[in-house]
Amino acid sequence: MDTPPPNHQAVLDEVAPRLRRLRAKSGLTLAALSEATGISRSTLSRLESGGRRPSLELLLPLAAAYRVPLDELVGAPEVGDPRVRLTPRTLPGGGTVVPLTRGPGPLQAFKMLIPHRGTEPDPRTHEGYEWLYVLDGRLRLVLADHDLVLGPGEAAEFDTRLPHWFTSADEGRPVEILSLFGRQGERMHVRAKPRGQ
Repeated sequence: MDTPPPNHQAVLDEVAPRLRRLRAKSGLTLAALSEATGISRSTLSRLESGGRRPSLELLLPLAAAYRVPLDELVGAPEVGDPRVRLTPRTLPGGGTVVPLTRGPGPLQAFKMLIPHRGTEPDPRTHEGYEWLYVLDGRLRLVLADHDLVLGPGEAAEFDTRLPHWFTSADEGRPVEILSLFGRQGERMHVRAKPRGQ
C-alpha cells in the first residue's frame, strides 16, 4: 500500500485521537457505535488506536453517527484568506487596472479606470472573450464596424479577435469599468436585469 505524503500523514495521525474524543463526548460505547454505523467493534477500536488507517467508507458512517461534517473528523485544513490583494497596475496608453482575481484560471476579473485617450481609435486583437460593465462615466467602445458609447449600468461582451479599442467618452473624466476576460470560447454567461425593472 502506498505511503501518504508527510503532510497527509500528519492529518491522518490526528484522526484516531479525534475519534476517541468524539466517542467519549457522545457517551457511546464501542458496541452502540458499531450498531449505529454497521462497523465492527474491532475495526472501530483499531481506528481509535491508530492501528487502522481511516478510509472514506469508514469515516462517512462515523460522521453521520456523530452528526459532524466529514472535515471535522479528519481535521481538514482551514481555507486560506479569501481576500484578493488589490495591486493596481498602469495600463499602456494610460489608465489603471486592478486585478480582482487571485491567480491564473479560465476567467479573470479586472476593475479599470480609463482616461480619455483621444478620438482616433487604435484597435487591437487577441485571443479571448471579454465582458465589460460600466460603473461610472461613459465608455466609448470601438468594436469592428461599431462605434458605441455605454453609460453606467450598461454592459458589452465580445470576441477579442475582433478589432477593438476603448476610451473614456468624455475628455477630462475617466470611465470606471469592470471587465471579465476569458480564454477563447469562455463566454461569461452573465445576466443583467434591464434598467427600470
